[in-house]
Amino acid sequence: MAGSSSPPDYDLADRIALTQPSQVRAISHPLRTTILGLLHERAATVSELAVALERPKSTVAHHVKVLNEAGLVQVVRTRRVRAIEERFYGRTARMFYVGVERSADGDELPRDFNDFEVAARESSGAYRDGKLWGFIRHARISEAQASEFWERMAELVAEFDQLPRAGETMYGFAVGVYPTDQPTLPSDDE
Repeated sequence: MAGSSSPPDYDLADRIALTQPSQVRAISHPLRTTILGLLHERAATVSELAVALERPKSTVAHHVKVLNEAGLVQVVRTRRVRAIEERFYGRTARMFYVGVERSADGDELPRDFNDFEVAARESSGAYRDGKLWGFIRHARISEAQASEFWERMAELVAEFDQLPRAGETMYGFAVGVYPTDQPTLPSDDE
């Protein structure tokens, strides 16, 4: 597939909330996050993923199985190669996010998954090479305004996800809105 088409090469949902602890645990492993990133480009077989990741096929197959059982990937097509049916896996959604509701069985969602931790780990080389672009800003706003801003950021993430894969370098894009304990000035009328 040429690098000019909009990724990926199969149908998938825009967003899925991860509401089960097993889903959050599945996505929190760095190798599985990388697999999901690769599948954002196009559907791939376990063999193709193993070559891209430079890992044994059995290791990659295990991680694909975990993602499949968690509902994060699925077989999107198959093809027959000699006597073997080759399965191509794809993501079930462009974006996964951790839902705040509890699962039906009452289990707490793990709190050890943090996109910014992943981004920090991935971006250390870019920082070292002087190729990291980033901003952090603080604003005293209402929760409703933060939610509205987040929706606009989610649209920008969706736009980034739709970019044709044409470059030589894979870029990361991390966004977030979160409450902080930054100090604030007293209001003018005090």
